[in-house]
Amino acid sequence: MKAGGDDPADEVLVARVRSGDVAAADQLVRRHLPLAYTIALAVLGGRTDADDVCQDALLRALEKIDDCRSPSRFRFWLAQIVRNHARNALAKRRVRGGPSLDEIGEPPAPGHTSESAERGELRAALLAALDRLTPIQREVVLLKDLEGWDHRMIAAALGVSEGMSRQHLFVARGALRTALGAEARRDHLEGPRHG
Repeated sequence: MKAGGDDPADEVLVARVRSGDVAAADQLVRRHLPLAYTIALAVLGGRTDADDVCQDALLRALEKIDDCRSPSRFRFWLAQIVRNHARNALAKRRVRGGPSLDEIGEPPAPGHTSESAERGELRAALLAALDRLTPIQREVVLLKDLEGWDHRMIAAALGVSEGMSRQHLFVARGALRTALGAEARRDHLEGPRHG
């Protein structure tokens, strides 16, 4: 995949990484970090956990780069590694039975303004709405709407048909509209919040 301009394709970068080129590894990571994070977030639902899984999966991919049989499809190979790491982290969380760091939350920052509070509430509502989706629905929505992937790419990455990718997106967007609409109606009925 070309990133644009004079950036080398993934298969060129993979070959360079295999020969020990640290700069190529950095370029490959920077190119695919948004994708890795999106997938981790889709599976886990929380930023902190997604950050951790994303970093671990990227390191694992670089360690196992010789196992990438089709360097031109590096992004799909990486997507599967991230997905597996995220699912493993989710399973461990369930076994532990405790909340993730994202569920615990963070204290408000000093100088917390009403605008940043509103953004935080909107973000919380969006994350809550995304959390109501199935993992595959979340992944399809995030890959399509955040990463700009087409259904052919999503289908290949997730191992589903293009029709199923479209169906997951349709159902997920409807569920998000419903959840976010209910949140907006609740806010309208309650009126402005004062802290």
